[in-house]
Formats: sequence, C-alpha cells, structure tokens
Amino acid sequence: MITLRNFTDADISVLQQYPYRNVPFAKIQETVHAWNQKRFQGTYFEMFAIVNPLIIGTISLYQHAPDIISCGLEIFPDYRRQGFGKEAMTLALNIAKSKGYGAVTNQVRSDNIASIALHQALHFVSDGNTYKNQKGNDVLIYQKTL
Repeated sequence: MITLRNFTDADISVLQQYPYRNVPFAKIQETVHAWNQKRFQGTYFEMFAIVNPLIIGTISLYQHAPDIISCGLEIFPDYRRQGFGKEAMTLALNIAKSKGYGAVTNQVRSDNIASIALHQALHFVSDGNTYKNQKGNDVLIYQKTL
C-alpha cells in the first residue's frame, strides 16, 4: 500500500538519486519549496512523493482549466512494473476529484507502452490520433471524467 505526501527538505537526498542527479542541494531545495506553494504560473499545481515506505516516485496534479487537471507520474526505475503507478494515479485522481475537478487529460508519448497500458487500465480514452508536443515528441491524448 502506498501513500502520497508533499515533499520536505528531508527528501532532497532521494531526489538527488533519481530525477535530479547532479543537481545541487540548494537548487532542489528551491524546487521543493516552490512545489509546496501548490501554485505554478498562477494556477494550482501540487507535487507528491509516492511513499511505500520509501519514496518510490513522484506524481503531480496540474490545473489546465477550472474543471480540468492533468496528472504526471514518474515511478523510479527500481520500483516499476509492480503496480505502484496504477495505485498512485488512483490516489492522485481521487485527490483531484475531492478538489472539485471533473476531468483529467494527459499527454502520453506514443512509444511509452507502459504508460499507454496504465491509462487504458484506468479507463482513460484516446481518439487514437498522434500529436506533437512542445518538445516535438509524438504523443497520444488520454482523457477521463472524474
């Protein structure tokens, strides 16, 4: 069983091991403090640690419109393919729903087979078309009503 919680300064060493290798402690500390403001560019944003009992990944919620949110998931490599992603997404989507969001929309790289399977398992739908994201990657758009 996993839980979601906000990051603290005590988590910086874990962040240095996985998603922020070679990033100075002070820079990660700034990032954690920014996350805990729960705002990004004037809109709701929240980053959570996925805990079991160690931190095994991150998951974020980002508001796109008053009723629409996206959910960004990263399970650290050592913990993938164990069902943690599905459990974390379910918890995060429940948080979004409790905050009044009615829909979630996510971009998934078209070559990310695991993420595509996860979204399908969670009953997201896609129109099947491939789009280009801001980085020029091919993505699918998955949506779900909460």
